[in-house]
Amino acid sequence: MDDATRWDEFLVAEHELIERSMAVLKTCLEDMDRAARRPARLMRALDFLLEFGDKLHNAKEENHLFPRMEQRGIPRDAGPIGVMLLEHSAERDLLRQLLAQAPALAAAPQAEREAFRARALEYLRIRAEHIWKENDILYKMALQVLTPADQAELLAAFRALDRETYGENARAHFAAMVAEQEQEGGIRTRLVENLSYEQLHGILEALPVEVTFVDAEDTVAYFNRLDKKKIFTRTRSVIGRKVEKCHPAKSVDTVQAIVAGFRNRTRDQAEFWIDFAGDTIYIRYFPVFSDDGQYLGVLEVTQEIGAIRKLTGQKRLLD
Repeated sequence: MDDATRWDEFLVAEHELIERSMAVLKTCLEDMDRAARRPARLMRALDFLLEFGDKLHNAKEENHLFPRMEQRGIPRDAGPIGVMLLEHSAERDLLRQLLAQAPALAAAPQAEREAFRARALEYLRIRAEHIWKENDILYKMALQVLTPADQAELLAAFRALDRETYGENARAHFAAMVAEQEQEGGIRTRLVENLSYEQLHGILEALPVEVTFVDAEDTVAYFNRLDKKKIFTRTRSVIGRKVEKCHPAKSVDTVQAIVAGFRNRTRDQAEFWIDFAGDTIYIRYFPVFSDDGQYLGVLEVTQEIGAIRKLTGQKRLLD
């Protein structure tokens, strides 16, 4: 986590930790009866969001980033900084209320539990919107006005505050705190879990590239754009075939060498580009691993890039 080379990368990484703890809180709210009976996990999430999310993360912004932005001409009271400060205050107040009420939830009537849940959902809404505003708007605004010296000093100040509060291994400590919250199960730590089968299939079919997945047994298991026009003709009959049977004999040794490099982690990609059917075709291979490092197979990505190579200048979103 501590590989940030810019102050904004540092804060965005902290946002990711905060969002993971928010996901734990949301899971607790989905089963309020269980959370009320066994509030330890709920309390840990709330405590982390206050102690780390507010007292440490927000403090970096309030005591270092925002004052430096003001010095460079971005107004406080009638500008974006003022909005961020108001939201920090609202988040802080809600978290303090929730932490005070959580231990008594087991004996609380249903109406109070529902009020607690509504208050917590309000916190999650405010915090989620706040993170988006900072990541996508405020930090980019700051990057436009802060000098290189400002940016280096901010990153140093952020790291110093971590060390002063939690020691040299502060960043690893924060990550471990979140992982402990998640380990009790039921937390969606992978965003793909938010997708249905139909949504995932639709996304893969909508990609402007052709993808093929060859599994750990070197067998073709999947390709997208099944019944659509493709750069290289590919039909259902390829599924289940060994990868060496899908390439010309003269290239099999090269393919096998690439796969071997992926397996033993001496390669992290391979790329080629060729002229074909009046276009330039860009072909890339990437190894696929599970979260625990197990080799799962190879992803092939094929794309027509002739039009991309001709792009010049800029075309903005609203042009």
